[in-house]
Amino acid sequence: MQDSEKFEGLKRNLVEENERRYGAEARERYGAAAVDESTRKMLNMSEKDFAAWQELSAEIVSALEEAVRSGADPAGPEGARVCDLHRRWLGYTWPSYTAVAHRGLAEAYVADERFTAYYDGTVVGCAAWLRDAIVAHAR
Repeated sequence: MQDSEKFEGLKRNLVEENERRYGAEARERYGAAAVDESTRKMLNMSEKDFAAWQELSAEIVSALEEAVRSGADPAGPEGARVCDLHRRWLGYTWPSYTAVAHRGLAEAYVADERFTAYYDGTVVGCAAWLRDAIVAHAR
């Protein structure tokens, strides 16, 4: 199997797993068209874009952990930077960006224990800090 075939298989597996775990919920919440477009964007992502998307994800988590540990103000410059990183990260899979949708997702990060567990996995408070940064800076 060639590397390109492995990469395409990886993306398909990620999409299929996401669909199994969250598909019905996502379609109910955001509509089938938005979920289908997000899936299309994921499946059409190049290896370079996929790597950049993963790197942004790691950078966001690292920045969140450091911000919470250092007591940074989410309404301050670091909050603006993390909000922008997160907006860029969403751009890889979201059909279109709106600040309203970004803030809505941010609220889910503290309302849904699955999101909170992910962001607070190493440093408690990251989900709330990210939410506060997005609420303060999403435009």
